[in-house]
Amino acid sequence: MKTTHEIRDDVLSVLTAIAPEVEPDEISDDALLRDQVDLDSMDWLNFLLGIHKRLDVDIPEADYQRLRTLNDLVNYVEAKAAS
Repeated sequence: MKTTHEIRDDVLSVLTAIAPEVEPDEISDDALLRDQVDLDSMDWLNFLLGIHKRLDVDIPEADYQRLRTLNDLVNYVEAKAAS
């Protein structure tokens, strides 16, 4: 099982693949991710799908609105991987 740090790195890697202009070191863990990174709805969907593919975690559409910060995403992936 991956560590929290490895999951965070993977999530940021997916993000920078979608938005190459993003500097991962400048992303705050607790701030709204879409406020920090200029992603439209389609980019956001591609980002979540990228997390699904890279980390093999199903993210139902009903959960999308819960995933607002980097911490939200990391904790979500951790919980899904542990179950």
